[in-house]
Amino acid sequence: MKEISEVVTPEDIRYTEDHEWARLEGGKIRIGVTDYAQDQLGDIVFVEVPQVGKSFKKSEECGTLESVKAVAEIYMPVSGEIIGINTALENSPGLVNTAPYSDGWIADIKPTDPSEMDGLLARDAYVEMLKGIKE
Repeated sequence: MKEISEVVTPEDIRYTEDHEWARLEGGKIRIGVTDYAQDQLGDIVFVEVPQVGKSFKKSEECGTLESVKAVAEIYMPVSGEIIGINTALENSPGLVNTAPYSDGWIADIKPTDPSEMDGLLARDAYVEMLKGIKE
């Protein structure tokens, strides 16, 4: 397991307390799970991604990650409709482990209310939360 100082936390991303991330990219929001989450789970062996066209509310379960250790739910960081999924995860679920913020993304969302991004944690607040977990 990584030390908090080793966990990758990009500045241009917003975070949830459940360890999902969201990045605004044009008119869409790309989501995934954080480096901390993938590190805690261990080797990801299967990713259940949400269905394109399906809508979810903020904090609603939209998929799962299966690792050699456990199964974890993926929660929506913001409300919206799934407009794209990372099909590469079907054959390469380990991308969540090796590149959680790039090749290991989960889905693209058309947000219902883009201002919900403002309610997510900025990098510094997320890191402080992680430090609290480790204490």
